[in-house]
Amino acid sequence: METEEGQAQVIQHFVNKASTLETTSSLANLIAEATSHPSLFAFSEILSLPNLLQLQGTEDSAYIDLLRLFAYGTWRDYKGNSALLPKLLPDQILKLKQLTVLTLSETTKVLSYNKLQEELEVSNVRELEDFLINDCMYTGIVKGKLNQVQFAAERDLMHGQLGSMIDTLGNWLATSDTMLSLTEEKIDWASKMCQLNMDRQQELQGRIDGAKKNIHYNV
Repeated sequence: METEEGQAQVIQHFVNKASTLETTSSLANLIAEATSHPSLFAFSEILSLPNLLQLQGTEDSAYIDLLRLFAYGTWRDYKGNSALLPKLLPDQILKLKQLTVLTLSETTKVLSYNKLQEELEVSNVRELEDFLINDCMYTGIVKGKLNQVQFAAERDLMHGQLGSMIDTLGNWLATSDTMLSLTEEKIDWASKMCQLNMDRQQELQGRIDGAKKNIHYNV
């Protein structure tokens, strides 16, 4: 939550700044600054700004693709298309690797070291652990153990992902409704069994009391 609140302020800063820029070089510099910012992990709102369309067809057009990469892509995507994109600065490399961890966390909560080393191109476990602790956990974008994610900040949604997310939430809601119904049935059954047991105990106690009276009367 704190990460998301901080991002909202940073996003608004870049949106306001972009609205005042007119040259393609200044817009390209804005994208480089945004993709290097240590607290920014969502880029779709910046990507949707109309004046960024000025970059298309210019010598700085690759910066639109770079911003799109940071919104939806991973380190592997960059490596496969690096010849078509601006060279990344150290802060951008770190950012894209952080975003890659978030993407991997969307599909599984248990991330093996082998998988992370492969996707991030990290040569050894010590370097990987330093990255996970210092650049992912301490920054608040990931919470959990070193190989198990309990929370990960959300990334931007690509076109077409919203429908899939709605379906997933719909299935989860249907499952929750079914579980709630089953739980209510079990509670109702348990209540009935408890009442039945109390009735039987009262009946038994009544018989015991009656037997005691008969014994006392006979004596």
